[in-house]
Amino acid sequence: MAAGGGLPGLLPAQTQLEYALLDALTPQEKDNLVYQYLRKVDSWEQDLKVPDFGGDLEWLNTEGPISLYQDLCGKVVVLDFFTYCCINCIHLLPDLHALEHKYCDKDGLLVVGVHSAKFPNEKVLNNIKSAVLRYNITHPVVNDADATLWHELEVSCWPTLVILGPRGNMLFSLVGEGHKDQLFLFTSIALKFYKERGQITDNKIGIKLYRDSLPSSPLLFPGKVTVDNSGDRLVIADTGHHRILVVRKSGQILHTIGGPNSGRKDGRFSEAAFNSPQGVAIKNNIIYVADTENHLIRKIDLVLEMVNTVAGIGIQGTDKEGGAKGEEQPISSPWDVIFGSSVSGTHEDDVLWIAMAGTHQVWALMLECGKLPKGSDLKKGTCLRFAGSGNEENRNNAYPHKAAFAQPSGLSLASEEPWNCIFLADSESSTVRTISLKDGAVKHLVGGERDPLNLFAFGDVDEAGINAKLQHPLGVTWDKKRKLLYVADSYNHKIKFVDPKMKNCATLAGTGEASNVVGSSLTQTTFNEPGGLCVEENGRLLYIADTNNHQIKVLDLETKIISMLPILYTEIFDVVDHPFIQNNKMANIPKLPKSAPNIQLPSLTVTPGQTLQFLLRLSLPANTKLTEEAPSSWFLTAEGNEWLLQGQNPSGEIEDISHQPLISLQLPSSCLSSEAVLSIKVCLYYCSKDSSACMMKGVSFSQLLQIADTNQGSTAQVELTYAF
Repeated sequence: MAAGGGLPGLLPAQTQLEYALLDALTPQEKDNLVYQYLRKVDSWEQDLKVPDFGGDLEWLNTEGPISLYQDLCGKVVVLDFFTYCCINCIHLLPDLHALEHKYCDKDGLLVVGVHSAKFPNEKVLNNIKSAVLRYNITHPVVNDADATLWHELEVSCWPTLVILGPRGNMLFSLVGEGHKDQLFLFTSIALKFYKERGQITDNKIGIKLYRDSLPSSPLLFPGKVTVDNSGDRLVIADTGHHRILVVRKSGQILHTIGGPNSGRKDGRFSEAAFNSPQGVAIKNNIIYVADTENHLIRKIDLVLEMVNTVAGIGIQGTDKEGGAKGEEQPISSPWDVIFGSSVSGTHEDDVLWIAMAGTHQVWALMLECGKLPKGSDLKKGTCLRFAGSGNEENRNNAYPHKAAFAQPSGLSLASEEPWNCIFLADSESSTVRTISLKDGAVKHLVGGERDPLNLFAFGDVDEAGINAKLQHPLGVTWDKKRKLLYVADSYNHKIKFVDPKMKNCATLAGTGEASNVVGSSLTQTTFNEPGGLCVEENGRLLYIADTNNHQIKVLDLETKIISMLPILYTEIFDVVDHPFIQNNKMANIPKLPKSAPNIQLPSLTVTPGQTLQFLLRLSLPANTKLTEEAPSSWFLTAEGNEWLLQGQNPSGEIEDISHQPLISLQLPSSCLSSEAVLSIKVCLYYCSKDSSACMMKGVSFSQLLQIADTNQGSTAQVELTYAF
């Protein structure tokens, strides 16, 4: 007979089992011990029952609500109590994926994610949907927003697994990450035990994956973005597509590296693979990548077009000291990377600082020989801990190894005096902290509270120091021109700025609502869990990875105008036979405003092989000019007659209204139809010359082509005239 209810009722028997397992020498002994344990638990006069899921709860990845005692009767069920911000919960997902790969519902096993939120933002179903997509969760997930089941079972830690028998009877619990062997042992023996008793059913559960209902997108959960020193190139961690994009500031793609599927492979751009990459840092033609779910740091050489691993072994590490050569040193969920300089090194940017979210620390990878603050000489390639004890706390300390962080997720460097520090977004403590580059001292800047063990001091308050409140910030970037720090206050869906001298924190952009609106002012513009941001060297443009909106937003810090960066594909790709790009090449062009006129041009008789030239003759209103930061463009479409555009250049930029481009299209020598409609579309961004107002306008020209084998000359010209 079990004593008490909830998880405490299991504790005496399971503790006894776990001690016995420690002494077991062979797999057979362990199997027998678990089998005997199940015999005992199953013979209790009264099962330790789990309450059924509430009928009003919201579900994901299912055809409808699931009942534990109707739909899941006859199944061994693994309940995963998780919250999507938690790095330990993320670490557990590969174990669950592996378990689901081995056993399915027809075998009698089902995993159910019970989302029990820590932050208020995590209670919102749409945000959980994004996390389910981001982490490729394919089992049913229930949004237990009020943590009803959590409290009923007396769960106390994220993550916690509770394994149920076919009657909804509790069998085992596993608290925290790192219990893969026990998880597989307990579930396999439970399936065997109850199959022998005829209590396992092979009925299928109605699974309907949320991801299957979504349209494709040029970006998928972009986590981080950075800009090179020239301001001409951006590097985007296209996290959900498991790839890195290098794009011009116009949005035109220069390199696509990796994706669309996750993997772990070095080599040429056409074969390299990443797994949910986050932080990116670029210098000249070298990019370093925090390859988060591969637990690696990768190096991309844009000249050689090669990717190689410089730190990590591809398996989640538990070492909290480090000191080995990079490619021999296990690391854990690196989330961001930035360049820095060692104390005594002769090279600039000879250190790569790493936000090691998985061990709650900041590490360093020595790119050259050098010395860290208050450290000894280190060889090139050494990878080691710099700050953080490894405990998940909000602890500041003059000694960097005695300080503690809680899932550090964003880094930025201010090397100039009087700052000379690393700024750090510490997501789970909802703080921004500083690490001195002189002596490694860790200090508080804004957010959180004084008790180092309280990781629940979050909110949305624009104030100073400890009175300011953030909610799970994931990114920071330093604006040395204005001496301000910008913060991606992710779960408040805002961009904030901090004056580090006065410790004042205030909202720059965002309403606090999770949506996607580009408003007429910064405080009317909305974001959805922005995860990263960067400011260009001259301090003009702030680029924001608006993660759950699947886009990069561009904020002009001088005009206070915000726009979206279009992702424009060119004809040449670094990934051969890339199905995502090929299928979406024309889908990634900008959308014209609904008010854009459609001008029908007179029918044109053409002949196969002939070249058509369209001359743009566009004029802007008086006292306006094209917006330099937002790329105006033209593009071609031929709905139903896509063969017209095979091998053609379907889009281009309009950089100067006084020198408008000539758009050429050569008809195929073999045409598939005698009639086709070609659309020439133009999207212009322009501002009044005093920059008091900016507009996005468009126009579409429809050209009916009558294709006949007549001698029409080698070239035909058409003028496209329109005054905005």
